[in-house]
Formats: sequence, structure tokens, C-alpha cells
Amino acid sequence: MTSTEKIVWTHLRKKQLGCRFLRQYSVDHFVIDFYSPELKLAIEIDGDVHKVPENKEYDKARQKYIEGFGIKFVRIKNEEIFGNADLAFEKIIKEIDKLKKS
Repeated sequence: MTSTEKIVWTHLRKKQLGCRFLRQYSVDHFVIDFYSPELKLAIEIDGDVHKVPENKEYDKARQKYIEGFGIKFVRIKNEEIFGNADLAFEKIIKEIDKLKKS
């Protein structure tokens, strides 16, 4: 795991946000950084490599494919974690709340 993923994992593990998350979860031939099977919620941490134009296109196609399985995504940039982690986690919490209500 990257340093940013380690930070995120410390907040997701042991149902700290009210639901179980798994690390490095496989969907077909792709791997999701963090995944809640209960909510069908994927959390992807995007580092600098995701800024490269060809990687952006790959990420877009990959996400669209995985969403075909009914999985919702929350993407968080490294800068969000290092800049203001509370806002980044608020993004995750809002999506969890929304999915629990539906």
C-alpha cells in the first residue's frame, strides 16, 4: 500500500465508518483499492500516476466497466488526503450515508 492508502485504511478498517471494507478487492481482472461488499462501494486513491492522460483514459474505462457490476465509486486524490483528510473522509461518509438510505 502507498502511504496515502495506509492513512485511508486506518480509518476504514474494523468497521470504523459503520460498514466493512476490504483492501485490494478483485472485480474480474481489476483490483479496487478499498471495497465494501455490503454497499457495493469502491474507494479509489489516485496518486500522481493517475494524472497522466493515458492513465486517465484507462481509469475512466476501468471504472465504467466495474460500475457495470452495480458498484459505486468514490475517487480521492492524494492531495485531498494530505491537504485536508477530514474533507476527504467526509466525501466517503456522505456516500456511505447515501447508500445506506437507498
